[in-house]
Amino acid sequence: MLDNATYTPRLKAEFKDRIRAALKEEFGYKNDMQIPRLDKIVLNIGCGAEAVKDSKKAKSAQEDLSTIAGQRAVVTKAKKSIAGFRVREEMPLGTKVTLRGDRMYEFLDRLITIAMPRIRDFRGVSGKSFDGRGNYALGIKEHIVFPEIDFDKVDEVWGMDIVIATTAKTDAEAKALLKHFNMPFNS
Repeated sequence: MLDNATYTPRLKAEFKDRIRAALKEEFGYKNDMQIPRLDKIVLNIGCGAEAVKDSKKAKSAQEDLSTIAGQRAVVTKAKKSIAGFRVREEMPLGTKVTLRGDRMYEFLDRLITIAMPRIRDFRGVSGKSFDGRGNYALGIKEHIVFPEIDFDKVDEVWGMDIVIATTAKTDAEAKALLKHFNMPFNS
């Protein structure tokens, strides 16, 4: 689907057609380059104590994250040894992947329209999880809400961190951008 040269993700087309103009009018930008846009989306699964006991857990998390993202995830390793946690240097502890371009828009579309409605007792995401520089972070308790994951083949249910980095200068601009992408904020 992403290989086709003429294919444009739905949210990317919507950003170009509708959202850029709406943000330009809302914030009164003089130049089109001032309009905030998505920069990247970083997905992270931390295995923690499970990976310390069994090194295959990090591999399992890497495979699941690669399936969700549509590109290969990298295994994150411990930088230094911590005896209290039974962690040695270079021990695999989790996995991460950075999405840009069309894959980023495709993932955000799947997150908002498919995965979030499948979360149990979902009442929207917090509108306060911005970092002060226009980036938004959220956590999902179960990675199995994504349709790419076959529930029967999952050996472990992982939590997942999602960081949406934008070019916005303020949190208000970033929140407006994500609202135009129909991010379900609860506040």
